[in-house]
Amino acid sequence: MNLTKKLINNKTALICLIIITTMIILGILAPYIAPFDPNKVRIVRKYAAISSEHWLGCDHLGRDIFSRLLYGIRTTLFLSLLTMIITIIVGSVIGLISGYRRGKLDECIMRLCDIMLSFPSQVMILAIVGVLGVGIENVIIANIVVKWAWYSRMIRSSVIKYSRKNYILFSRAIGAPHSFIICRHLLPNVMSELVVLATLDTGWVILNISALSFIGLGVQAPTAEWGLMLSEAKNVMTQHPMQMVFPGIAILIVVAAFNMLGDCLRDILDPKEKLHE
Repeated sequence: MNLTKKLINNKTALICLIIITTMIILGILAPYIAPFDPNKVRIVRKYAAISSEHWLGCDHLGRDIFSRLLYGIRTTLFLSLLTMIITIIVGSVIGLISGYRRGKLDECIMRLCDIMLSFPSQVMILAIVGVLGVGIENVIIANIVVKWAWYSRMIRSSVIKYSRKNYILFSRAIGAPHSFIICRHLLPNVMSELVVLATLDTGWVILNISALSFIGLGVQAPTAEWGLMLSEAKNVMTQHPMQMVFPGIAILIVVAAFNMLGDCLRDILDPKEKLHE
């Protein structure tokens, strides 16, 4: 049974995929779906209640919350996906080179990874953002710097494990190019582990970006971002609690979807499961 059929047969994975795909489509189509400009200030509509005109009401500046949630997908989700893609590329390349070449280069890379992994990730992110300055670009850089070492070590371990396989030893013996061995033999073998880890970590990155925006170190106003929306609503949490509910639910749904999808993929791609098929 191939991966597509397994995903379709797994109801939890299918629901998570539908949620994530729907969010991505809504983010792409936000300029066409959003009924209002997300940054347009209309004080006369301050804290306007839910109505047929404003489906989720308005915030403290009279901005339409539904429109800001839609545009927030572009900031929160898309930037998180961009961060993960760059992290995966950097970590995979370094891990493949380290595990395949071995020797002194491998030792140097692994010692650098040990240094990076010895610090708590949240502390490292705060320190990097503190040095580079406030802004979403620096938040993305900080997340990449913190996570690449983990991916490099994971990929290296898998490469070393598969490098002892007979078909790879045979390819080396007949003089196959290193690029061919890496791309055709090693990379496909480590891809399943990489997909599972990346899916689980996407939720972690979303929380990081939202949390840093919440404390004022990430996305800056007036850009629509879910963590920033929570930050702007916290001061009126008791008087207007619904201001925090909608962005909070959006973060909860997306993060839960990525985490549950990662768990499902881990079960589906588990080598033990393949033995029972």
